Amino acid sequence: MDWLNYLELLLPGIWVTVQLTIYSTILGAIFSFAFGLGKLSNNWLIKLPSATFVEIFRGTSLLVQMFWLFYALPIIGHAIGIDARIPPIIAGILALSANIGAYGAEVVRGAVLAVSKDQYEAALAMNFTPRQTLWRIALPQALPEMMPPFGNLAIQNLKDTSLVSLITIADMAFLAQRLRNLTADSITIYTIVLFLYFFMSLFLAYLMGLLAKRIGTWRSTGRS
Repeated sequence: MDWLNYLELLLPGIWVTVQLTIYSTILGAIFSFAFGLGKLSNNWLIKLPSATFVEIFRGTSLLVQMFWLFYALPIIGHAIGIDARIPPIIAGILALSANIGAYGAEVVRGAVLAVSKDQYEAALAMNFTPRQTLWRIALPQALPEMMPPFGNLAIQNLKDTSLVSLITIADMAFLAQRLRNLTADSITIYTIVLFLYFFMSLFLAYLMGLLAKRIGTWRSTGRS
């Protein structure tokens, strides 16, 4: 069996990996802003849960988080009379999203805090509310600073999708392992997968670069 045959057999797994990356990156970005801005809140009812989320998901293994959602949560649910079973694809997306969201939250928080104090003082002098200051002053200046680390997180998230194979999701890594078991052709199969992840990472980096450029243009022109 040559490499073209292997590639054809891996195509369904490639599509699953792409879907996982897209959904978890988008949801992770939402988590990043929700919990990053939550940690900046003066309201402890918002700040404490946000800080707890970030510390838990930054301080524990992504693989263990995935196992907990897929294997442990249903057992806990059964013990209290609730059906808490989660489809593997949902467990994978949630774990990936929460993980990237926890790291992204610190990127958001750091970028907002890095905005010059003069900007906040000017907003205060113009009688801006805290919400107006955030949306009109802080975020437009902080967003371009977030993009390089967000790009790195997105690429890391793509590579982390390979872990979902351990909860029975037939992604690229799962199908590669199955092919390897059937053919024992480890060199060819894993070389193909290696290059697939590499080129997918390059493409994702290109897309993130385009987004960063778009955000930079929006900031300079004041148009969305």
